[in-house]
Amino acid sequence: MSFMVNKIFPENCKAQMKIQQMVFMIIAITILFVLVGLFFLSISFSNLKKTATNLAEESSKLLVSKLANSPEFSCGNAFGTISQSNCIDFDKIIGLKEEIESYSDFWGVAKIEIRKIYPNGSRLCNEANYPDCEILKILDKDVKTLSYSSNFVSLCRKESDGKIIYNKCELALLMVASGDKT
Repeated sequence: MSFMVNKIFPENCKAQMKIQQMVFMIIAITILFVLVGLFFLSISFSNLKKTATNLAEESSKLLVSKLANSPEFSCGNAFGTISQSNCIDFDKIIGLKEEIESYSDFWGVAKIEIRKIYPNGSRLCNEANYPDCEILKILDKDVKTLSYSSNFVSLCRKESDGKIIYNKCELALLMVASGDKT
């Protein structure tokens, strides 16, 4: 009887060793596939952040083009019989600046700014120094932003020399920045 037990026991050990080897190989292959999967997921997520940033910048560029012609900004027919494109009514914008809280989420951007090209200065516009100022910050949320997208526009207002009222237009830069969501 002991002869049979000794004869069977070594075969059981070999079978158990084969099973253990197979289990360890399956675990090792599973860990390898998990690590490769995590590597590809991390690359995909980093590309996703870049894509989101690129989409936000592209959206800002498109908004700059549309913003100058929106009813809140455009000159309309106030400065002639033909509606002008890329013409911003400075008088209208000063009024809008006072009510900007109503529009803070309307455009989906963090900052909207208009800078006169000439004269090049740094005076911020408000009702007290209007129209003798160079920078008009329409919307300025206190958040981290992406770089500005900009477009040249005509910044027009009604002016009077005492006898007649005339249209005065200046070259300006309309700048828009989206919030950084990363």
